Amino acid sequence: MKNEAGFTLIEMMIVLLIISVLMLIALPSMAKNNAIVKSLGCEATIDLVQGQVGAYEAEHNRLPTINELYTKGYIDTEECPDKQPLLIDSEGKVSISKEEETPE
Repeated sequence: MKNEAGFTLIEMMIVLLIISVLMLIALPSMAKNNAIVKSLGCEATIDLVQGQVGAYEAEHNRLPTINELYTKGYIDTEECPDKQPLLIDSEGKVSISKEEETPE
């Protein structure tokens, strides 16, 4: 048999073991940060919709509803990335729905 260079089965198993351990360490950290990313996404969405409320009010001289902003193309969605519905109060301030809000 020729002396061919390559990895042995033991070497491959050791590499797979090391990769598995690294994955076990990294995945919980990434899952924990997912909630933070969604929260920041919701804040950014609220800021964007707040700006569109101002634009709508400047064009139509009245405050819109979320549905009006959505149907007239001012915004692409009526909810945050974490699926919490958005509301506009009587003063034009955008927030998430009180019923869906979760305590932190």
